[in-house]
Amino acid sequence: MTRKTLLKAAVAAAPLPFVLGGVSWARDDRTPSGQPLAPTPYCDDGDAPTRPQMEGPYFKPRSPERASLLEPGLQGTKLTLTGYVFGLACRPIAHALLDFWQADVRGAYDNRGFRLRGHQYTDANGAFTLETIVPGLYPGRTRHLHVKVQAPNRPILTTQLYFPGEPGNNSDSIFHPSLLMNVSNGGGGKLAKFDFLLNVNQRAGR
Repeated sequence: MTRKTLLKAAVAAAPLPFVLGGVSWARDDRTPSGQPLAPTPYCDDGDAPTRPQMEGPYFKPRSPERASLLEPGLQGTKLTLTGYVFGLACRPIAHALLDFWQADVRGAYDNRGFRLRGHQYTDANGAFTLETIVPGLYPGRTRHLHVKVQAPNRPILTTQLYFPGEPGNNSDSIFHPSLLMNVSNGGGGKLAKFDFLLNVNQRAGR
């Protein structure tokens, strides 16, 4: 039995996020409304890595290192995003860089400073947590977060994360369902989960 078969069987038996080998998988196969969801590929040798997407015009290098983008006076619904970064052998990647940026509640980006911008690193278990707000709607786009993910000394993945159930998902030409986060209510706001699978080879036993 392959790891993929085992994971699919586990999801069928327990549709909530589950734990295998001590690692909590951040995705299930349905949206909160019960509709089928195209998840990040179940981690197994040979799976396609997380889909890249365009950077957009508002990325700024040298963002501050911080896991929380919340600050005094920031309006919006709190969003806590958690997940893991994996390589192609399904092992977590420690000290992977994640650089996030997004629009504020009005759909505007801060291009003078670093409001709603920041980078962090995964812990020894490949896990990360981001505290931020639900972004507003930038004109012509559905609701989304920008992120760059990089394993140590490896190429950078640039992509975007999306919210299920958004009306704009159907009309946004960039949107892709494999990049949907698993979003629920909780923690005084919204809780989101997403696992990244990077195109990083990992030798057995390493």
